[in-house]
Amino acid sequence: MTDRLEHRTVDTLDSLDTLITNVRLADGSGAPMTDERFDVALLDGRIHTVAPAGTLSGRHATQHIDGEGNVLSPGFIDVHTHDDTNVVRAPEMTPKLSQGVTTVVVGNCGISASPVTLKGDPPDPMNLLGEAGAFQYPTFKAYVDALEKAQPAINVAALIGHTALRNNHMDRLDRAATEAEIEGMRAQLREALSHGALGLSTGLAYANANAAPTEEVLALAEPLAEAGGLYATHLRTEFAEILEALDEAFRIGRHARVPVVVSHLKCAGVDNWGRSTEILEALDKAQRFQPVGCDCYPYTASSSTLDLKQVTDDFDILVTWSQPHPEQGGKLLAAIAADWGVDLMEAAKRLQPAGAVYHCMEEDDVRRILRHPATVVGSDGLPNDPLPHPRLWGAFPRVLGRYSREQGLFPLAQAVHKMTGLSAERFGLSERGFVREGYWADLVLFDPATVADAATFTDPMQPAYGISAVWVNGVLSWQNRAPTQNARAGRFVRRGTPQPAL
Repeated sequence: MTDRLEHRTVDTLDSLDTLITNVRLADGSGAPMTDERFDVALLDGRIHTVAPAGTLSGRHATQHIDGEGNVLSPGFIDVHTHDDTNVVRAPEMTPKLSQGVTTVVVGNCGISASPVTLKGDPPDPMNLLGEAGAFQYPTFKAYVDALEKAQPAINVAALIGHTALRNNHMDRLDRAATEAEIEGMRAQLREALSHGALGLSTGLAYANANAAPTEEVLALAEPLAEAGGLYATHLRTEFAEILEALDEAFRIGRHARVPVVVSHLKCAGVDNWGRSTEILEALDKAQRFQPVGCDCYPYTASSSTLDLKQVTDDFDILVTWSQPHPEQGGKLLAAIAADWGVDLMEAAKRLQPAGAVYHCMEEDDVRRILRHPATVVGSDGLPNDPLPHPRLWGAFPRVLGRYSREQGLFPLAQAVHKMTGLSAERFGLSERGFVREGYWADLVLFDPATVADAATFTDPMQPAYGISAVWVNGVLSWQNRAPTQNARAGRFVRRGTPQPAL
């Protein structure tokens, strides 16, 4: 199908901004799709009318796109990103816009760009967001102001990172916070919540947060309920003791009386492969007593900083960058160690600080977690990596192409639901995530027969196939594998009311 974009001179009193015709709808609800065709009209940034095809043929529109052969869905919501500084520094946001993402949630894994006041270099893993100069937002309001000035191509909603707050108030991060330090963190969290932050995130697996006892997080999370926030967590471990880590997360949610989102749920490490059934049973059990959900990316490899605790010869570890040895980026850790004549641990120590991709998961576990009704999709992409994991550019079309169309893991409507409506409800993104009259016109037009990820581990920065057009707040922002001119229409999205994760 070739999209037809027609510019017309019309009477503005009778004019729509955009008319998209003859499309099948995946409306974000998960309801089964039909072969019925629809016309969708956009006006003033919102969905004005959804009607049977042909109903709007008499209406004029500044733009008209014939969607024959395509599906129209809500814009995809990437609930797990580390785009915090990039939405300001690189507001075109091509890796996300190109795959149909219209909204990102930043501030995951306990690391956020704000509120942050550095004393030196950003502590690990805050360095994933950039070097010291990228952290220019001592308050969350300052970050929101910068976002509004930059006007990125996509919408941005934000969590507040526990590690970022610890950095602001503690002289060192290898200990528990004092009561006074916790109160300082709570005050900054309250300020952020008052300006529309979604809630609190933690990354308790990382060294600079791991020393925080559960009691520290319990106390810090207490302001969330009054504000209607949520708690998102990169668990204290995703390896052998993952059930205990889940219990800790559920306890924090119960104490704070807020929904819990488990970040990038996985069975990491060879010894953990096959435990997804057991882990999902624990999640199901918790759901009987409290709102709990999770996100997942559709790959068997993770990516983060090079963590000495994860160094092993059980699976391949690809070094993506190294500050002292940049020439080693793109090589396997085992090959680097062999070249240097040292063991894996010594090589990893010499490379620090560094980033890595860990091929640490098993496909059946990924499929089982991705299929679960509580799971939404998040890319967990790292935009500052010189050789990023392909999930940065390909996560959402991979769900549609590989897992829905090719493998039949779930129907297309359910795949879209996991990337739109369910995500919007869980994170409190009001009037987004559904193709409904009156909602914001964040939309994706895609070819269900060809949509697919193009990004690979060796060539990761490739736009997806089959994404015909993307609208952000009613503005056509991407078409035919290229951004449209001067069409950065994103905005900051304030917290609404998160729904229970069912």
